[in-house]
Amino acid sequence: MNYLKLSIENFQAIKNQAERAMEQLDLKELQYLPNEESNSIAIIAKHMSGNLNSRFREFLTTDGEKADRNRDGEFEGTFSSKEDLLAFWNSGWEVLFATLSKLTEDDLNKTVYIRSEPHKVMEAIQRQIVHQSSHSGQIVYLAKMIKNEEWKTLSIPRGKSEQFNEKMQSR
Repeated sequence: MNYLKLSIENFQAIKNQAERAMEQLDLKELQYLPNEESNSIAIIAKHMSGNLNSRFREFLTTDGEKADRNRDGEFEGTFSSKEDLLAFWNSGWEVLFATLSKLTEDDLNKTVYIRSEPHKVMEAIQRQIVHQSSHSGQIVYLAKMIKNEEWKTLSIPRGKSEQFNEKMQSR
């Protein structure tokens, strides 16, 4: 499997995990702040999308920290509806997937810049996988905390590992 295909699959899994958590929540829950120093799921999603848009728009030709990015603004404000939040969320992912789908294996050794620092394309992609993955984990953790007993697990439910292992072995 080539690196670009694997990267796209990893990004799709990260996006899917966060979306499966967010779909369990209403707008008020998405905007819940555990405390003044924390971010809501809506803010985390806004930041993730803003980061993707900045990093992957004109990826090979401009610095990944775009002059028009308002990073501080990603941590402020709210959305008026869950649909607005998801539309903004998807806008960054669309930029990412459109860019990755156009890259070739030959592009992986090219140099791109993030905040004026040089990175090989593969390094920049890997950096973003780590960044997005950590924030997706935050979304899942917050959603699980908010839903508590109503949480629908995204993987093997607690106490069901043995049943899962038996099912996998019988295949």
